[in-house]
Amino acid sequence: MRAKDLMSTEVVTVSPETPMAALARLLADRGISAVPVVEADGKVAGIVTEADLVRRLAGTEERPRGWFRNLLASAPGDAGRYARAHGTTVRDVMTTNLISAGEEATAEEIARLMEEHRVKRVLVLREGRLVGIVSRADLLEAMLAPSETPAAGAEDARIRRAVQAAMAEQSWAKPYFIWPTVERGVVTFHGFCGAPEVTRALRVLAEAVPGAQGVEMRIEAPPPSLFGAE
Repeated sequence: MRAKDLMSTEVVTVSPETPMAALARLLADRGISAVPVVEADGKVAGIVTEADLVRRLAGTEERPRGWFRNLLASAPGDAGRYARAHGTTVRDVMTTNLISAGEEATAEEIARLMEEHRVKRVLVLREGRLVGIVSRADLLEAMLAPSETPAAGAEDARIRRAVQAAMAEQSWAKPYFIWPTVERGVVTFHGFCGAPEVTRALRVLAEAVPGAQGVEMRIEAPPPSLFGAE
């Protein structure tokens, strides 16, 4: 499989001038952990993750430094940390060293990028513009999800896309833990979830999709540390 087969194309983005308070609210409301930053011309400028916000919060507390640390201190480095800690817009906090791949990159190449750079997601770019994003969970889904049969029709594909779109709008759905397949109109959820309230809500969500003929659950309790640390 290649990046174009794995990537999520419905990606939430922000502009470099987005206020930090608005960004934090967006991450919390959407239940997402990272947002690409896109310029007005469509070019990707950077990415902001929850980890960046945590580092920003930690950096706002000034700590006294000993004489040895002052001796080794770098003025540009200190200036960069100050800007990230006190800046008011996304431009000041975002990571500009992007880990990206093209649409034809293989799953193995993307996995290698994640491992080498210790990141959870890879941006998929076309001529510098964002076309999708591949997360570790997307790779896991590709390995665990049942293969779609050649006879799967356009109607099943439409229903599956509608279910995925509805899940993406719900922070509780956590689509990176659970994914749907559709065969002959029957929606089957696969994946890992320990909350019965979520599985019940997923059933209600799928039943509301036009054309869905039924819903089946093949969801298991998640094993410890399935998705690794942040």
